[in-house]
Amino acid sequence: VKTHSLPLMRLIIIITSINQTLVAEFVLQGFSEIPQLQPFLFTAFLLLYLMALTGNLVIVMAICLDSNLHTPMYFFLANLAIIDIGCTSTVLPKLLENLVVEKKSISFNGCMTQLFFFSWFLGTELLLFTAMAYDRYVAICHPLHYSAMMNKMVCTFLVGSVWTTGTLSSSLQTGLMVRLTFCGPNQINHFLCEVPTLLLLSCTSTYLNDIMIVIADIYFGVVSFVLTMVSYGFIISNILKIRTTEGKKKAFSTCSSHLIVVTIYYTTITYTYMLPGSSSSMDNGKVVALLYTTVSPTLNPLIYTLRNKDFKTALKKLFPSVL
Repeated sequence: VKTHSLPLMRLIIIITSINQTLVAEFVLQGFSEIPQLQPFLFTAFLLLYLMALTGNLVIVMAICLDSNLHTPMYFFLANLAIIDIGCTSTVLPKLLENLVVEKKSISFNGCMTQLFFFSWFLGTELLLFTAMAYDRYVAICHPLHYSAMMNKMVCTFLVGSVWTTGTLSSSLQTGLMVRLTFCGPNQINHFLCEVPTLLLLSCTSTYLNDIMIVIADIYFGVVSFVLTMVSYGFIISNILKIRTTEGKKKAFSTCSSHLIVVTIYYTTITYTYMLPGSSSSMDNGKVVALLYTTVSPTLNPLIYTLRNKDFKTALKKLFPSVL
């Protein structure tokens, strides 16, 4: 009986492998449901992309060229600008391409590459926010010891740890995604390759991926957010102890920009990654994803520099004929 059953089992395996044709490419549906708006969307996204690139490049150039900005706060800000350039450049070129071409596809390898870099920049940025909050905590709560506590070695270690942790997490996320089998359909209801949307298309078990998502959510979302809020709890408590109104304004002005950016960013990330993947939430998730891949990198340079006298002075030195 066992001998006769072997050919049948081989046949079943062959039929199964034929039916489960591996996906060679994905279709990024993006905003294809509103074709009449695609010319407008292309113009808007192109403008935002150019603004994000210009603004963040100016920040990096100003910090590198002006010795007065060679401080821990601006060192972290330069890294944030680099991350924003990387994040928006990972997503927007493909989005712009898909708004003008008929075949809105991305190869499997291209999708995994985009997933790696997007996850890398996203995770690194969340951790960098925590490091920046700690820097502001030391500056406001321990001003006399700031130079010693935030010396060059400490800042380099913090930034290096942030980038390394983001790299390891992204590598693990992408590696777990590559091991999955995608048999079709291959339509991604999004404008980028993101973990939640890709898992919906897998025809094999995503158990390990789901575990990794929970771990990443706890570490990058909950833990980093709590540490950031703890830093700001001490900051606000210290500011309230300042007797003069002018002193309170000056202390708050050094961290208000960062607090605004953190609030916007964590709100959008929480909405995207911690709500159920229903069709309505997925559609809303596209709009929310635009906030942290397009709008946030565009607004960050403005939020951080408009009220900053040191940065305005650096920009005047960098562009004397314009400002």
